Amino acid sequence: MRVKLVPTPVQAAALKHTLRTANEAACWVSEVAFARGVPREYELRRHTYAELRERGLGAQAAQHVIKKVRDAYTSLHANLRAGNLGKKGSKRRIRAESKPIAFRPQAAHPYDDRCLSWQYDAQIVSIWTMAGRLKGVRFACSPNALKQLIAHRKGESDLVERDGVFYLAATCEVPEAETGEPAGFIGVDLGIVNIATTSTGHRAAGRNLNRYRKRQVALRAKLQKKGTKSAKRLLRKHRRTESRRAKDINHRISKTIVTEAERTGRGISLEDLTGIRERVRLRKPQRVALHSWAFAQLADFIVYKARQAGVAVVLVDPAYSSRECAECGHVDRLNRISQALFICRGCGVVAHADRNASRVLARRGQDAWDAGRTSHVPATSPRS
Repeated sequence: MRVKLVPTPVQAAALKHTLRTANEAACWVSEVAFARGVPREYELRRHTYAELRERGLGAQAAQHVIKKVRDAYTSLHANLRAGNLGKKGSKRRIRAESKPIAFRPQAAHPYDDRCLSWQYDAQIVSIWTMAGRLKGVRFACSPNALKQLIAHRKGESDLVERDGVFYLAATCEVPEAETGEPAGFIGVDLGIVNIATTSTGHRAAGRNLNRYRKRQVALRAKLQKKGTKSAKRLLRKHRRTESRRAKDINHRISKTIVTEAERTGRGISLEDLTGIRERVRLRKPQRVALHSWAFAQLADFIVYKARQAGVAVVLVDPAYSSRECAECGHVDRLNRISQALFICRGCGVVAHADRNASRVLARRGQDAWDAGRTSHVPATSPRS
């Protein structure tokens, strides 16, 4: 749960100085870790803790800086093993491996309950800074968010600065609803022209969002070419507006899909599109549309909303779902006449291409659920 801090000018200066000092220290710890081959957290603490204390960081803040650096390297190594940063020898992978991890001055800094305390009734927090303990720092959030904080906040919170505004990202542990036996599945076909198409007939068109993105691209190009102070000021004003709009649209689409599944007692079958950006090869004009496609965010929103509502979700292989007929199962590249039209070469059925694909995904989701539900054979290792 993210809440907005409303500090006084003096408090804002202290928070800004704290974030910059903590992230400068994190960059130094990262250099030490890189030079020593990224040792374990205990050994890294032995080499850096005393220096961090001399820099003015509190005991807990120093521990959090070390842990943040070690976690960043753990994530980097996991991405390298998974191939998310390219193959061995690629420029992107070499660039990631050849230098220490750096932290932005406004990057998030974690706080635990020793360094941060909440007073929900007064909507204020008491937070540690380099200038001492700041008491009475106001925060603002919606009534529903405040209820979530009171009922479920637990663990660490992150202080982050974005465009001069400070936020606290608080961890809330919300219990999941029990998932029952679904009465069928709703297939969800994700795309760029139609953001999401379900097997129940709901279609979220992406026309308005795609037009908005094109206008933003043209505006950014125009302002960057202009290069004046007012143009740069307008660029700063418009930064992240596109991502915020896409996020809001994804929230609304995911809420609609999960609500429909909860109302009808069905599960949700989603495409597993992991690695699609690396697999797909497109012409240059199409790359912007592909890399602006927030399919992973939409899938994440559907999954976490479904878990809160007790709706079953399965991820299925999307291979050839756009070429397979939902009626007879015939697969043919020529079945997909155009982006919107599907005509089966086997049985002659005519359908909207995305709707047909969503029905195929719904059947695959049911098959995957049935296989997991009825299989009682333990996994065995192959004989040598």
